[in-house]
Amino acid sequence: MEYVSTGVSGLDALLRNKGFPAGFNIVVMGSPGSGKTTLGLQFLYHGCLKGENGVYVTLDERPASVFRNVSNLGIDLEPFVKEGRLAIVDASPIRTIPGEIKLGGISIGKKDFSLAALIAAVGNHVKNIGAKRLVIDSLTSFFIQYPRVAERRAAFLELLEGITPLRCTTLLLTELRYSGADRPYQFEEYLADGVIILRKYLKNGTVASSIQIEKMRGVDHDVEPHPYKFVIGGLEVYPTEKVI
Repeated sequence: MEYVSTGVSGLDALLRNKGFPAGFNIVVMGSPGSGKTTLGLQFLYHGCLKGENGVYVTLDERPASVFRNVSNLGIDLEPFVKEGRLAIVDASPIRTIPGEIKLGGISIGKKDFSLAALIAAVGNHVKNIGAKRLVIDSLTSFFIQYPRVAERRAAFLELLEGITPLRCTTLLLTELRYSGADRPYQFEEYLADGVIILRKYLKNGTVASSIQIEKMRGVDHDVEPHPYKFVIGGLEVYPTEKVI
């Protein structure tokens, strides 16, 4: 099995210093503001630095807004976009613009948004630049189109079936709908190859954050939650510290 570095300081240590298994589809779950997008873009940024091209799919915000926010942490993605090493699939207009829109050269309607069109657009960008890394941000917006759980599960399976043949190491960002220790599992957790959970919690009267690798199929990994924080460069994980 081959591995790719996460690009997140301290996170590789939780994966026995190997990183993510290449080609895995990994769900990153967390509450708003927990750092899901930062982790995803940090992963792509690190890949570009190592010569591993990437594709970023945004279903929430405009790319300019996302890039501006992470630039405050020292993650400058614009040069990689200009060099053709990082491709952007901006699917955010699906939520805001009526009528037909263009997505990766494919015309689709707002009300008739086709999952196949999204998969095709992602596939085109991956092949055009030879991408090895892929981030989809976020599944929460993607699932809005499917009101029933059975429909969301089927759509997620179809998405996985569409992107897996691309052989990218993929991070699929999504909302952590329940945060308690006895929370019910979300269906994404069963279907993905790996699951990473970002949580916020109160400690000594202040809000702290923890990261936990809940699942990584066939890979030895640390399953305990560990603290992390935002620093210049993105997220920094403290693998030797535990959350009490």
